[in-house]
Amino acid sequence: MSIFIIAEIGINHNGDINLAKQLIDVAKNAGADAVKFQKRTLDIVYTQEMLDSPRESPWGTTQRQQKEGLEFGEEEYQEIDSYCKLKEIEWFASAWDLESQKFLQKFNCKYNKVASAMLVYEPLLRMIAQEKKHTFISTGMSNIEDVDRAVAIFKEAGCPFEVMHCVSTYPMDEHEANLNRIKTLRDRYGCNIGYSGHEVGLAVSYAAAALGITSLERHITLNRSMYGSDQAASVEPAGFTMLVGAVHKIENAMGDGSLAVNPKEIPIAKKLREHIS
Repeated sequence: MSIFIIAEIGINHNGDINLAKQLIDVAKNAGADAVKFQKRTLDIVYTQEMLDSPRESPWGTTQRQQKEGLEFGEEEYQEIDSYCKLKEIEWFASAWDLESQKFLQKFNCKYNKVASAMLVYEPLLRMIAQEKKHTFISTGMSNIEDVDRAVAIFKEAGCPFEVMHCVSTYPMDEHEANLNRIKTLRDRYGCNIGYSGHEVGLAVSYAAAALGITSLERHITLNRSMYGSDQAASVEPAGFTMLVGAVHKIENAMGDGSLAVNPKEIPIAKKLREHIS
């Protein structure tokens, strides 16, 4: 089974549906399997005090104006759904509240995602698990007891899932990647393990691919200098194309670990060892 590659658009579209479509094109052209967005109901996820607090952005001077500027509604998601069907690429989104998950149910996406921040929100996990769709569960910011509870919820519901190793710093320093946790998680839960990366560059993702991950998620952007908190931890189009190609090459190079001689080596061995026989 090939590594399932997710291009995380998130909120890097900056509230512009045309920019979202350009990022979908980047993902499709690079060979990604799916694109992912984020969905929030602002008055549920944030307090009134927080939304009223000051924040300079292209949309105004308050947190509410900034977050409303970044949030897609039903019209935009209908466009995303149609465009992804046209481009023949899957899409899904991580919901940050129950109303957002209900909203996403309208589109009958093939996959679900539990964002790291939401791993401890059990009512949301139970709602997602009841849908019985293959779910990617990110583990950033969470202790092992949190992950244990989440896994138990999905197992109890009979919902297919995989756990994604994740370190939720933006961008993540390479020395904090702790990629050996991939094996620890696999041994603990006996399930497929993916990697959701927020590092600058591609090397850590390559290493994760060599450790036998089944899914890889990276944020994508048209330009890392664009407005937005996730842009610096994202991969630009050329880099993402390089990433997808290299990850599949790494998969092919891993082999089955057999110690048998490669049949192609036999005539070479015969020629090079001729003077020994």
